[in-house]
Amino acid sequence: MVLLLEILFYAVSFLVINSFFIYPFVLYLKSRKHTKIVTDINYSPTISILIAAYNEETVIEERIKNLSGMNYDLSKVEIFIGSDASTDRTNDILLEQKKKYNWLNVYISEERKGKAGILNELYKQAGNEILVFTDANTQFHKDALNNLIEDFSNEKIGGVCGKLVLMDNEKSKSEGVEEAEYWKYETIIKTMEGKCGILLAANGGIFAIRKELFHPVPILNAVTDDLFISLSVIADGYKFTYRNDAVAYEDTGKDVSAEYKRKVRFGATNFETLIYFKQLLWNKNKFLSYAFFSHKVTRWFLPLLLILLFITGLILADSNDLINKIFYLQVIIYLLALCGYLLSQIKIRIPFFSIPYFFVVSNIAIAEGFIKFIKKEHSVIWNATERSK
Repeated sequence: MVLLLEILFYAVSFLVINSFFIYPFVLYLKSRKHTKIVTDINYSPTISILIAAYNEETVIEERIKNLSGMNYDLSKVEIFIGSDASTDRTNDILLEQKKKYNWLNVYISEERKGKAGILNELYKQAGNEILVFTDANTQFHKDALNNLIEDFSNEKIGGVCGKLVLMDNEKSKSEGVEEAEYWKYETIIKTMEGKCGILLAANGGIFAIRKELFHPVPILNAVTDDLFISLSVIADGYKFTYRNDAVAYEDTGKDVSAEYKRKVRFGATNFETLIYFKQLLWNKNKFLSYAFFSHKVTRWFLPLLLILLFITGLILADSNDLINKIFYLQVIIYLLALCGYLLSQIKIRIPFFSIPYFFVVSNIAIAEGFIKFIKKEHSVIWNATERSK
């Protein structure tokens, strides 16, 4: 019995270490071997920008204004914004803005379809070569479109992801929201995956694909739309790259509670999405399968792995020195997280404590999302995350 528990402990430890350390290192070595893809800086295809919105009255006008200032030939651009039966002033603002811009197309749904349903409707109306996906609360740098589109001059490229910069303010920081710090780590991973042409999950705020590669997003079972669209391109055998110079900005959630709700929702829909692409685990591109397992599958089952690691470590703590050290390292991390929680209650942020706190909260949210997924309680209907102001 002890031997079996030791095997389980070491196996789980390896999976966790592989996901956070071994895979990034292997990815780094792999990405260094890839030469920069050949592109044409003068490539200028027609673009359809798709935005699904629900109750975005505080940001939608500014979003349209932001897109009107892009350093791209707007005669080649059409923008589709779909309102998912918004109940605030979003619809009125969209209709007002439509009078100002001839490239703005407005779709107003009278019933909630969910983000996937709205994107599917907008896709049907889009007539241009490249589909650009973004959000109502995102702001593009003026050169974002030019830089995002350039890679498509290479016919092997099916999708391109831009760099999403998360902005937090003093309120979100004092609440212990460390999403921006975690996102810096994810950005490094995405950059290296992009160099290898296997970026697995695009930033929902800024990414693009060839129109012919769009697969309708499932609406009966709620999936994560940007993950589903990204993996569809990869599954079709095309490369998905990353452009650090195609920059967009978004605010983080206003507090840990807002980020928690977002991660619960994404947790449930991500598990559903992974099922659709389980064949990637045995893809003919073995490195792609390894990346998918390490970066996606293992990450989303991390809460279960951490629970197993703690329980087996607790049982085996006195069996040998290595297990003992790993177990007490876990205890220290969780104590630091507890301190981070207590400090957040009095609006004090010390990264040494707040980062472990946010890590633990995020994994609890993923665990709750998994439960919702199992119980089929996740819905295609969504509400925008409350952002810091």
